[in-house]
Parts: sequence; C-alpha cells; structure tokens
Amino acid sequence: MDTTPTLVFATRPSALARWQTHWVIRALQDAHPGLTCREEIIVTRGDRVLDRPLPEIGGKGLFTQELEAALLSGRVHAAVHSLKDLPTAIPPSLTVGAVPARAEVRDALVSAHGYTLATLPQGAVVGTSSLRRAAQLLALRPDLHIRPLRGNVDTRVRKALSKQYDAIVLAGAGLTRLGLTGHVTQWLPLEVVLPAPGQGALAVQCRADDRATLRLLQAVDDAATRAAVAAERAFLAALGGGCAVPVAAYAQWVAPERLRLTGFVGATDGSGFWRGQMEGAEPAALGRALAEQALAQGARQWLG
Repeated sequence: MDTTPTLVFATRPSALARWQTHWVIRALQDAHPGLTCREEIIVTRGDRVLDRPLPEIGGKGLFTQELEAALLSGRVHAAVHSLKDLPTAIPPSLTVGAVPARAEVRDALVSAHGYTLATLPQGAVVGTSSLRRAAQLLALRPDLHIRPLRGNVDTRVRKALSKQYDAIVLAGAGLTRLGLTGHVTQWLPLEVVLPAPGQGALAVQCRADDRATLRLLQAVDDAATRAAVAAERAFLAALGGGCAVPVAAYAQWVAPERLRLTGFVGATDGSGFWRGQMEGAEPAALGRALAEQALAQGARQWLG
C-alpha cells in the first residue's frame, strides 16, 4: 500500500503565481523526500477583472478569496499567496502555515526610454494601480501623471516596453522570480518608496486543524521573515487598511531581538504624508504602536 503523502496546492494561473507555488513545492520536497504534490489552478476575481484598477473594484481578498474557499471546502491542502495580497483578517479556521525567507522587497521602475525617477520628464505618465505607490511617487514628483496599470507581471512589462507609459512601477520580487530584472531601469530606494506590508514574502495558507500539513510546512518557514511581516501587517491592520489604502511598511532586524519598523501613510495625490519609525521586540505590539503614533500625528485624514 502506498503511504506517500500527497499535498494538493491551490494556485492562481499567472506565471508568477505558478512560479511561487512550484518554488514552495520544490522546497518542501527537498525537505521531505518522497512527498508528492500537485496543483489545482483557481482563477480569482482579481484575475478576471482586468479593466479596472484594484482599489476601484473594491473588497478584500481579490486574489485570495477563491483559494481560501478551496481550502475551507477541503479540495486542497494548501495555497501559496503573495503575502501582500493576503488580507490581515483571515477566516479563523485557516492559518498561515509557513512564511518562507523573503525575496526582494523594493519596488522597481521600468522604462523603455531608460528613465529613472529623477530623469523622467516633466508631466511624464507613470503606470501603477497602487495607491501606495502613487502617494509616494507624487509626494516626490507632483508633476507626474499616474495612470492605471493592470495585468500579470509580464503583461505590465510588455506595456512599458511598448511605450504605452513613460515608465511603470511594480514589485521587484515578481521581476526577480520571473527573470525579468534586465528590464529594470531603477531599483527604488526604501528611503524613497516603502513597500506594501509583506511585499517580497510568500504565505503558505492551510487549515488550522490540519496538523499533518502544518508539520510538513514547518520545514519552509523562516522565523525572522515571519516576525518582520507580522509587524508590518499589524501596522496595516491597526490602521484598518487593505490594498485600497495608501499605506506602506517595512520591518528589518537591527539586533537579535530588535525590529525596526518604518511606516508611511499618505494622500493619493501626494499633497501630504506621514512617515515614522519605531523599534521594538514584539512584532504585533510594535506594529500597533507605530499605527497609534501615525493616527495621533494626523495620518487618519488620508485613510478615507
């Protein structure tokens, strides 16, 4: 009788989603020889609706809800998400079983003209549907015209290379994973553009009571990354935000037991912003404390 365990993974159909799921599967199989895995491709609302900016579509979990439904129904054992797409509030019967080591956290600028943020001409058209990116770009360059940009990573890069925009801005992790970094004309410094909470990290979600899957996933969990993104997501949650608010956060370890969390909240037209920093040992408490500071110093005006 074959007793080899089999894990079924839910994944979105995009090249990036498939790459991320394959990466997790390979890492698990390296850690657990004999483990067999298969994918179930699931199309989400965020994949289907491509003619409107994400904030305009509204709702949380645009790229995760259908995968979570498959988990809840028992059709699959696990789902791999870009952590920045996963709402801070998830169904209580589900949990994040693993957060692997983080990849590139910075945003990248891609321009067929070779522009950087500093050399973009006056009034240049920049593509992004992220309110977080728009707020930070316009705070630095209020002359820019921000235009919606949707589609998979490779689709967005093609739009930039066909000169539909003077430049586009997108997460560097996706470009790195898909081998597209040759198109990057500038890696945007964290001092200029902070990432979305959880950007560059993956979340492997499973049922909270599925002990067998949780045991397997422990092999790919990275405690340092999990703690850092926990602080970032606590900051976002305490502000009541999701992907439809102009909030950014990045946590990094500055000592063995000390995290430094930097946060940003801004007006989507760049007319004002709050940026602050705090250090602490407990990730969730640190995120909440920085959010309280932001609200006390006026950030609520940009949260809608």
